[in-house]
Amino acid sequence: MTTTYWLEHAWLGDAVEPGVLLEAADGRIAALHKETPAPPPGAEVLRGLTLPGLANSHSHAFHRALRGAVQAESGTFWTWRETMYRIASRLTPDMYFALARAAYAEMALAGITAVGEFHYLHHAPGGAPYADPNAMGEALIEAAADAGIRITLLDTCYLSSGFGQPPGEHQLRFSDGTAEAWAERCSVLKDRDHVRIGAAVHSVRAVPAEQLATVARWAEERGAPLHVHLSEQPAENEACLAAHGCTPARLLADHGVLGARTTGVHNTHLTDEDIALLGGAGAGTCMCPTTERDLADGIGPAAALQRAGSPLSLGSDSHAVVDLFEEARAMELNERLRTRTRGHWTAAALLRAAAEDGHAALGRPDAGRIEQGALADFTTVALDSVRTAGPPPRLGAETAVFAASAADVRHTVVAGRHVVRDGTHARVPDVPAALTDSIAALHDTRPRGATP
Repeated sequence: MTTTYWLEHAWLGDAVEPGVLLEAADGRIAALHKETPAPPPGAEVLRGLTLPGLANSHSHAFHRALRGAVQAESGTFWTWRETMYRIASRLTPDMYFALARAAYAEMALAGITAVGEFHYLHHAPGGAPYADPNAMGEALIEAAADAGIRITLLDTCYLSSGFGQPPGEHQLRFSDGTAEAWAERCSVLKDRDHVRIGAAVHSVRAVPAEQLATVARWAEERGAPLHVHLSEQPAENEACLAAHGCTPARLLADHGVLGARTTGVHNTHLTDEDIALLGGAGAGTCMCPTTERDLADGIGPAAALQRAGSPLSLGSDSHAVVDLFEEARAMELNERLRTRTRGHWTAAALLRAAAEDGHAALGRPDAGRIEQGALADFTTVALDSVRTAGPPPRLGAETAVFAASAADVRHTVVAGRHVVRDGTHARVPDVPAALTDSIAALHDTRPRGATP
């Protein structure tokens, strides 16, 4: 079945084109016709600026329940982490499905068509496996399908609470005991239509050095994406130096973790040698500026990393904000604050980070572009809201990146089918209610059964 869309304006990678006719068939863009001044009969009309679907390259879905609660207190990343652990301790597979479904529907409303879920909440409280050892991961996969977006489940190896230390009480749910046991469990997970299975090293403090190669080999054998939290905090770097005499980036390089399918998340506190290691390996960098600001982590050297050869992508991480336009402009504005100069990335380059390079980091190199043969995943931003009205359509990319917000998304299409139409989610009609209900259930302190 072919569906025809008439795009009032479309960003085709280097310029905004008016009047583009797009034919979608079998989930892909079958044809594009420029210079189509009016929609033909029967075409779906998308007024505004149509962009490739956005990729949220780094998500922890259950962190959506922290929004507001952690902003009401002061402290550091480490005090924030204690609040996060308390929320994690209450989740069951059913609760996780409900929360993730609502969180992923929020992403669809924001123009996001694919998410990279950095998933480490594997087992029941106390660490015992569920009857289905992948019950939590399958809940996330089902939630993404219900919300209508693609998911790369980055199944995460998390074995220790620190260098040479066993998992603490809160981390027992995360641990498989060894990297070999982790690999055995997640080998049961399979790619399917809207799903890619990838791997992640939670951090160098959470996976013993001698077990890093097991995770890297698992990903290599499957051609799967491999992500890792890297140098998010100075304390992580100091502990790694004390334990191994090197930086986290060097430790990863020495154990075969860095490569073209690897993405370091945050990459905030790097040395010049670290930057050269990542760039030389072609490893990507996922920046999460709203979370990095929210947790007072610092500003990562994104521009230097890109110059060294590290492709950039963007993520919402803790979901303090779910808005890839905000993440894109924040990367540029952070660099302006650091250097006191403007114009480090063009709007087109920032959109590539939010779309094409983000999808590539999630193992989907055929997404993130509006061109024949690519996945038919795209989103339309209004050009007549109070934020976007005024500039001429030819400046639509600049308007989207530097003025628009997630609230300006009018349509989201995945695999050629509407997921969001006129600002309303087709499958989750009341996303705010779904978020409210799932988060209220999680904050309810009455005892809940947690039998594996």
